[in-house]
Order: sequence, then C-alpha cells, then structure tokens
Amino acid sequence: MDMATKFQEQFVFHLTGKRHSEELEPIDAVNLRPALLAGFRDLTRLRYDFPVVLVEGGAEGGPVQSLSSVVDNLLKQVAPRGIEGERLRKHVLKLEREIRALVAQGETGPLSGLWSLATAKFASEADETPGKVLAHTGAALEVDGEVLDCTRDMPALLLRHLWQAAQAQKARKFHAEGGALAVKLSDILRAAFVRSDAGRRAESLKASVGGPHQDIFDFTAMSKLLRKAAQDDDLPVARRKRIEWALAVLRSQQFFAPPEAARSSPTTGHHAFCFDDCASAVAAFRKRLTESVELVKAISIAELEADGRYDEAKHDPLFAEFDSSSLGPADMVAFPDYLVCIAAGRTDAPENAMLMEVLSSGLPIKVLVQTEEVLEASSVGDGQIVFGVRGAQLASTALGLDNVFVLQSSSSNLYQFRERIQSGVGYNGPALFSVFSGSAAPASLLPPYLAAAAAMQARAFPAFSCDPAAGSDWASRFSIDDNPHAGEDWPVDHFAYSDEELQRVSEQLAFTIVDFAATDRRHARYFARVPRSHWNANMVTVEQWLSLGEMEREGKVPYVLAVDENDVLQRLVVDARLMQAARRCREMWHRLQELGGIHNSHAERLLAREKIAWEERKQSEFANLKAEATSAAAATTAVPAASAVSPAASAAASAEAAPAERPSEEAYIETIRCSSCNECTQINDRMFAYDANQQAYIADLGAGSYRELVEAAENCQLSIIHPGKPHNPDEPDLEELIKRAEPFA
Repeated sequence: MDMATKFQEQFVFHLTGKRHSEELEPIDAVNLRPALLAGFRDLTRLRYDFPVVLVEGGAEGGPVQSLSSVVDNLLKQVAPRGIEGERLRKHVLKLEREIRALVAQGETGPLSGLWSLATAKFASEADETPGKVLAHTGAALEVDGEVLDCTRDMPALLLRHLWQAAQAQKARKFHAEGGALAVKLSDILRAAFVRSDAGRRAESLKASVGGPHQDIFDFTAMSKLLRKAAQDDDLPVARRKRIEWALAVLRSQQFFAPPEAARSSPTTGHHAFCFDDCASAVAAFRKRLTESVELVKAISIAELEADGRYDEAKHDPLFAEFDSSSLGPADMVAFPDYLVCIAAGRTDAPENAMLMEVLSSGLPIKVLVQTEEVLEASSVGDGQIVFGVRGAQLASTALGLDNVFVLQSSSSNLYQFRERIQSGVGYNGPALFSVFSGSAAPASLLPPYLAAAAAMQARAFPAFSCDPAAGSDWASRFSIDDNPHAGEDWPVDHFAYSDEELQRVSEQLAFTIVDFAATDRRHARYFARVPRSHWNANMVTVEQWLSLGEMEREGKVPYVLAVDENDVLQRLVVDARLMQAARRCREMWHRLQELGGIHNSHAERLLAREKIAWEERKQSEFANLKAEATSAAAATTAVPAASAVSPAASAAASAEAAPAERPSEEAYIETIRCSSCNECTQINDRMFAYDANQQAYIADLGAGSYRELVEAAENCQLSIIHPGKPHNPDEPDLEELIKRAEPFA
C-alpha cells in the first residue's frame, strides 16, 4: 500500500468517522492519555494543591489549607538548621507522601488521625526512630480538620465548610448586637419593677440580695419603708407589652443557635439552611418568612426602645403595617444564607427548574451546581457533539443576571479559588458556583484531579468569576486571569520525547479540547490510531489545523499526540465532528476573552481606526513640511543673498537637502501601529510575540526563517513588518525572498 493510499484512508476517516482499513486502529481498548499528561502517572509522588485540610476554628492561614502548606509551616517551626533539620525534613516529607497515598486509597478523617495512621507504619519498621520522631512532630501540629482529596464529593464539602465559616460570623454578629439589645430591654423592665410596689415587697427585696447576706437584713421592715415611696408601674401598659414582646422574639428566634449550641451542631441554628435542591430551599424560605418579618420588627422596636426614641404616634402605624414587603436587602443580609448543593446530573430535575428564577430574585441563596459532563451527544443524533447548558453554559447564562456572584471552575482549581469562594459565600446577594468535577467513572481514563484540570486547560470548562461587589463595570467585576495562557487560544507547553533513532526531540505542544476528549472512553469513536509507518507530512496537529483557512485545510488531516501505558508516542487522527466542536469551543473562549478584556473586538477596531487616523495626520504633516521646505528652497534660489533668507527657511532647505537615513538592514516591526491581528504569531509564535500592550514585536530573530519574515510582512494588514536583510545567508531561495521583501523595506 503506497503512502497516498494510506493518507486517503486517514482523510476518509476524518470526513466520515468510519474506518475502511485495519491499518487505522480503534482506541477503545487502549489506555491512552494526551502526551502532555505523560508525566503525571502517580499523583501521590507530587506535591500539589491536594489533599486539602478543612481547618477547624480560626487558625492562621485560613479555613482551607493544602496538606503541603500545613507541612511546610510545621517544618518552619520544628526543623532546626543543619544535618538534624534535614533529617527531620526528610522524615516529615516522607510521611506527607504516605498521607497522600492513604487519602488516594480512600482513607478519610481528620489530619491528626491520618498523621497517627501514617506514623504507625513507620513505627513498625526495624528502625523505630523515624516513628518516634514523627509522632513527636505531629504533636506540634497547630491545625486540624477533615482531609479531602480531589474527589466528586470534595466541592460540596469544601463549599459547605467555607459557607459555615461565613454563617458563623453572621451568628457572632447577631448574638453580640441582639444580646446587647436584650440586656437593655431587660434593664428597662427591671428598673420599672424595682420602682414598683411589687418590686418593693419583702420577698422581692430578699430575692435581690445574695444568699450569704439574706440573714443580715429585716426585709419586712425594709419593705414597709420603701413601699411608702413606691409608685404604680411607671411603664405604660402598651410600652411594657411592646418591650416584652420584642424581648420574647429575640430570645425565641430559630435562625441562630446560642453560641454554645452552634459550636457542637453542624447546622447554623435551629432551622436547617443546607438543601439538595432549589425547590426545598425556596419552600423553607417562604415558610419562615413570617418569622423573619417578626424578628426584623422586634429588632427595630428594641433599638428604638433602648434609645428612648419610640414615638407611638409615629411608629405604631408603621409597625402595624410591617410585613414581608417591608423587608429590604439590608434586612435579609443579616439572616443566614441558604446553601443549595445540586449533585451532578440533577441540574435539569424538576425541583431545580427554578434555578435561574431564584438567582434573579435576589434571595439570600448560594448555589453549587456540580457537573460531570462537558461534551455531550446531541439529541438530534448523527454523533454530533454539543456543550450542554447543564454544564459549561450554565455559569455563562447566569452572567446575564443582575447582581449575581458567579464563579465557574474545575474542582482541581478550587483550592486556588478559595479566597474568591469566600467572597462569594460572603456576598450580600445570590451566588452561583458552577464546578466540573471530572467525567463519571469509568468513562474517564484519568483520576478526578487530572480530568478536572484537563477540562480547564483545554478551554472545555474555563475558569472565570464575576463579583458585582468589586465594581460597576466588567473590567472590575469579571476575570479569566486564572486560566493558563489566558491571552491565547490554547495553553502551550514544552514537550520532549525520543524519536525512532533515540534522539531527543523537543517541541511546543498545545493542549486543546480534542486532547481532553481523548481522555474519555465515550468519545473513542472520534479517534483512530495511525501506525508510525503511516505518518506523513499531510498530518497536522489540531492546533495547526484550526488555524488554517478553509482552502488551506484541503488535503490536511488533524491529529493529536498521545502516549500508551508504555509511554510510546501515538498519533490519533480526529473525526470532523469533534473538530467542529473544537471550533465552537474556541469561539466560546473568544467571547469569554472579550468579556475579560482580551482581544476585545470593539477596542481593536477603535485602535485600528485611531492608528490609521494618526498615520494620516503624520503623513499630512510631513507633506505640509515638505511643501514648506520646497517653497523655502525656491525662495532661496530667487534671492541668493544670505541676509535675505530667513532662519526658518534656511533650516527647512537644509532638511530637504540632507540625504534620507537609510533603513536598517535588520528586521523590525513598527510595534506602535500593531492592531493585534495574530497574523504574524500564527506563522511563528517564537519569532513574533506580543508585548504588555498586546502589540507585536520580534522576540527572537533566530527562532525562524527569512521566508517566515517575508510571509508575515505580506500577510500584515498594516504593512508594518520590515524583513530587512536575511540573517542566514545559507537559507534556500534567498534571491526570490529578497525580491518579495523589497516593497516592505
């Protein structure tokens, strides 16, 4: 079979998704992973963000800390300098790796328990010293709490932990302010009672004196003396009832448990505020609305009475009409927020159909939506792939709602987002947290952490956040900066491997959504493995194929690089349907980039117009200067006497007569005029690069050829690339290239 026939089979598979030759192998039964993930076989040997510790109490370092950071902080305290310190560090880091392995195997519990479990393993070894040292070191741990790996359950547990910390802060504020009001109201009632006839009776006086001193006084005689001056109750009946009612409501409220109960209870207060669906949360909110109104009313009355500012003529009519419509945003902020954690696959359940309505209503609700699907089969059939609103599009839809905090992230990035999550749970309004936790087992070929990280890297589930409290415009509110290489279509990483001749080969490799799809067994039909003997020049990487125009793609077949279990490099050609999904994914990423201020089309058009107008003004100024110089030169010829020539005309004539400066022979770009069109960087992104203003310059002249310089100059819409002279005299076809470069000198 000749090479042309082999390529034709690859091309047919790309167009139809059907294999007509045994040379193109299915990948269903082969354990492949994207080439860039080849170095991540055993996560337990790496120090990264997971596992995390849900820290109990207000320990320094925050409510969520990585195991690695906890160990590092411990070593700073206990490991001395010198050989002994290095030996201790070695033992502790070995124990950290053991804890990481235990958690990966499914062990759960607090850090102190896992530390003891891992220490016991070392204590059973022949040399007991490491075990004793580690047990002693563990006693110095200043933090403790549940240890979580990056599993399907982790996002809800982590969010609930941070939510509880925010609600505990609300509870402390309520008890401080509400307790002070209750004391003031009690003091008013007590003072009135003391001055009343009932308060000066013998039994009342005796009760007010401590037990050890009760035998000293004659309370009957004291009562007779004091009751002569006693008054009737100096509190009007209406005021007494009002104060007693407000005090009773403050003491019986069910929203915040007493401080001693809150410490031992997993709930925020007597009422539960954690739910599995929106319908249950909304039903609970409505059921408690009357209680909410009563508590806000009681607090308002208590504040007025405590300050002596209650005016019955003014305030009685106001509080008589006080109902749910009287509650404002500031009132609702004081109550606990409702937390809804929607499990993967439950977003479109009937009980969650009101999700967007709930978010747009402004209710004090925080919603976690967890998803395991990004690429889904289209309901129209024919193997088409779509991005479902249950996953990647949900948070994007919520961005259109006013004053809703929105955060989208893969579960692998939640630790990095912990401060933003804290901002979201503390936000005075509704918040949506959309999290991708990895494809459902056994579909994914990767552990959950890598699967989630791959989705974010591949732009399949990009990370972004929108915080309405940060400002009034998109530049202040919206950010996509946490995505790798946020200014590019795809993140690019260095990849090195050995070829057939065992020579080291290094290249820059993009990680695309097609690479991500290759990690899911359900998408195996969109790939075919090509034997090395069938590799050819018409096979191009997915990134290269997507950057080509329609005509340039003719005769090209896209592929991704993967490695098998033995780390042997493989090429997988890709079905056209998956490539169409990749184009849509890139377009969606471009829209997010625009929201984030990257490659904003309106700004780029305005900048291009301003640059053209600036150049036209400069050309006009130069033409006027040249005309003035010509006129001055003519006047000088007509009046040869030096005394008759003005200094300005003489200078202009000198400028006209001076020879023009020859252009540099080295290639350069008029960076200030660049419109950031990507034409040059698509040709060679190592030779051409963008500066901080997203304008092109020549980063490394030796990273490319003179041909690429000339082609970039020809493609440049503003003709601002000047190839200069060839820097490699041995490059082929220089005579032709120099001639093509002449218009851009």
